[in-house]
Amino acid sequence: MSNAPLMPKATAVWLVENTSLTFDQIAEFCKLHPLEVKGIADGEVAAGIRGHDPITSGQLSREEIGKGEANPDHRLHLYVSKVKLPEIKRARGPRYTPLSRRQDRPNAILWLLRNHPELKDAQIMRLVGTTKTTLKAIRERTHWNSAALSPMDPVTLGLCSQIDLDFEVARAAKDRPAHIEDHGQTLAPAEYTTQPHYEPAATEEDVFGKRAPVAPPEDDHFDADRVFGRLKDLDIEE
Repeated sequence: MSNAPLMPKATAVWLVENTSLTFDQIAEFCKLHPLEVKGIADGEVAAGIRGHDPITSGQLSREEIGKGEANPDHRLHLYVSKVKLPEIKRARGPRYTPLSRRQDRPNAILWLLRNHPELKDAQIMRLVGTTKTTLKAIRERTHWNSAALSPMDPVTLGLCSQIDLDFEVARAAKDRPAHIEDHGQTLAPAEYTTQPHYEPAATEEDVFGKRAPVAPPEDDHFDADRVFGRLKDLDIEE
């Protein structure tokens, strides 16, 4: 099956009026229902549509129509042009904003600056169709109407679609460096806490506001004479 021609109903009107093709042939070529083509022939469908000649538009040849008229089983084939037209590339520039919405652009810019500070200037300019001068003036509060501006969602204002906004926000988030979340103080490794002269980083001064005296390190050498000498000095009653 071939593709449908341009203006299929108008083409069907012309074929009904100017050829002896069957309803099935016209319906298949124009991608319509046979009953719809019959309604066109009866004047019940497409009454106000002017017929479109597929021969002059280069979609069908006279030879192809002649084959279809001679053989009711012949299926018409849409003529495909062999000339490939170059694809027109759209120049990317600021988004066009209707005149009725242009007064809302400063409010939309202010909303984007407050709610999505990660967006780059080029992204904001692309979303609301503004200039870098206006964007800079609103950011630095040098805009002539800064006192009266109020942040408003550009999607609600109709300046951009939610899909475009989400796309730009996702792109800006992808470009940001990874944020390392700080979970606060954690326990020190065991190889440090088990050392003889280990002192924790968060001291009592940090917790209670004053520093507690730190006991001097104990001597690993045990002097038995000194200990028992002290016991002799004590007056112990038997």
